[in-house]
Amino acid sequence: MSRYAQLAFTENVRRVQWERGSGEAMDRMLGPDLGEADRLGPAEAGFIVARDSFYLASVGADGWPYVQHRGGPPGFVHVLDAETLAYLEVRGNRQYITTGNLQGDDRVSLFFMDYAHRIRLKVMARAETLDAAREPELSRRLGDIRTDGRPEQLMVIRVEGIAWNCSKHITPRFSEAELADALLPVRERIEALTAENEALRAKLQDR
Repeated sequence: MSRYAQLAFTENVRRVQWERGSGEAMDRMLGPDLGEADRLGPAEAGFIVARDSFYLASVGADGWPYVQHRGGPPGFVHVLDAETLAYLEVRGNRQYITTGNLQGDDRVSLFFMDYAHRIRLKVMARAETLDAAREPELSRRLGDIRTDGRPEQLMVIRVEGIAWNCSKHITPRFSEAELADALLPVRERIEALTAENEALRAKLQDR
């Protein structure tokens, strides 16, 4: 059973589910107890390392949630093992909202999105920041693929629950690289037609 559902379906959530008719259906997603944390399998690991961005939510000391976006080259979020994700954080706007939130509550939620194929992976986890200077081996590993910028700290995320979400209402969007691949046959056809047109013009001018 899904530990993600067990974490997400609080008492208040369950009450609303039953009030609105989905309680029995949601029962099938729950196990008898919390059990062990979900593990990242090959599908989850492959999906995560292929992403060039994700969203990370944390909760402040006053209870307000905060969502930030993190981006970089595909693979900047490293799968260290079946339970652990990590990436090297670079200096940003220096507000440090997420870093500060984690000092009071280490629980986070992550969304990994593949807009082109309308796929979403949700992760509940616990996170901590580490001093890069005190973790040289991990820093080197995470520095192999990372976001451009001045390194500031390491973010280590220990997975608690994972859930693949349905594609409904995910609007397809495409990166420049995805569009370039998709449009390659069109560009090649245009180039061929252009060359053919120029050759025909040259023949006409020779008459």
